[in-house]
Amino acid sequence: MFKSFRIGSLFGIPVKLDVTFLLILPVFAWIIAVQIADIVPMLNAALGTSIAAEPLTTGSTPWLLGTAAAIGLFASVLLHEFGHSLVAIRYGFPIDSITLWLLGGVAQLSDQPTNWRQELAIAIAGPIVSVGLGVAFYALVLVLPAALETVQFVFAYLAVINVVLAAFNMLPGFPMDGGRVLRAILGRNRPFTVATAQAARVGKAFALLLGLFGLLAFNIVLIAIAFFIYIAATGEARQTALQAAVEGITIEDVMTPADELDTVSPEITVTELLDEMMQHRHTGFPVVEAGSIVGVVTLEDARTVSPSERDSTPVREVMTTDLETLSRDDDAWEALTSLQRNEIGRLIVLDERERLAGLVTRTDVITALSIGSVRSVQGRAGVPEPADRPEETMQPAEGPRW
Repeated sequence: MFKSFRIGSLFGIPVKLDVTFLLILPVFAWIIAVQIADIVPMLNAALGTSIAAEPLTTGSTPWLLGTAAAIGLFASVLLHEFGHSLVAIRYGFPIDSITLWLLGGVAQLSDQPTNWRQELAIAIAGPIVSVGLGVAFYALVLVLPAALETVQFVFAYLAVINVVLAAFNMLPGFPMDGGRVLRAILGRNRPFTVATAQAARVGKAFALLLGLFGLLAFNIVLIAIAFFIYIAATGEARQTALQAAVEGITIEDVMTPADELDTVSPEITVTELLDEMMQHRHTGFPVVEAGSIVGVVTLEDARTVSPSERDSTPVREVMTTDLETLSRDDDAWEALTSLQRNEIGRLIVLDERERLAGLVTRTDVITALSIGSVRSVQGRAGVPEPADRPEETMQPAEGPRW
């Protein structure tokens, strides 16, 4: 997805709009508006209604109906994602955000469930909400007076489209809902990574078939969905393999202990800092004062100071004090996600007394990942291995998408 911005929150979950949503919403409104004459007979046949098409196709009415139906569609998608999210929260999986974008909605979990029962419950929650919405909108259609044909049309459209949304999401296109249901079923008697790999293969095969159908039907939306499914299935299978590769490896296993670290004082100048970097071949140092960690300073920080001022500027003025920290008992996967999420190269490790215990770098984690992938029994059992260059695949920070 592209750049997104927050529009509010519900149940403590931030709701965001991707910029692509602002592009696709008017497109959907236009598509619905110009197809009202064709949509009405289908709605009447599906729901047994008797909505007249002619009054809905005159003047500005089609455009108002198209806009209302498109907004209702994406609102339904948002509620679908809240279905996933609230069940995930019930099982102890925090939701980073829900984002509406080009192809619908994404609920971003901070972690993924490995228990098949939990994944099954989370996966089917969204389609259940969509079916419930479909039934509710149909009930509204039945109680509305026939004179309100415009409102009847919008509710009838949303009744059908929500059921279609639920049915489509249950197709086995991992990581769609149906693909996650498939992984949950496979996970009953298989390791999680193996179930993921098998579900991903089914998902990619489904994506290829969907893409081929989209090409034959000249449907660019289906082609885009197929492309997204294929890329997402590949990415999630690889992420799961990465997580398996570092399973059981703690931060203490990969960090550089405090007594082996090169540190600097906040009082040295930037020129002296650059000398230290040249001498030790480091591009970043923990900054320690009176035995306590007070910041981190990097080559990028030094570059912000003009050459003429480096002799008089202390490290204290350029160092970063907003530190990302971990404890020694945290696992290496947390370091991996934190490095990616914050786009940094090193993390401070603190002991139980909040004192500097060590430092873990991107290179440390990559090394652990490389060793872990070799020793992984599950990897040898047919699970996709991390790429030869693990740093190119380190993209787990967003967590699983629903």
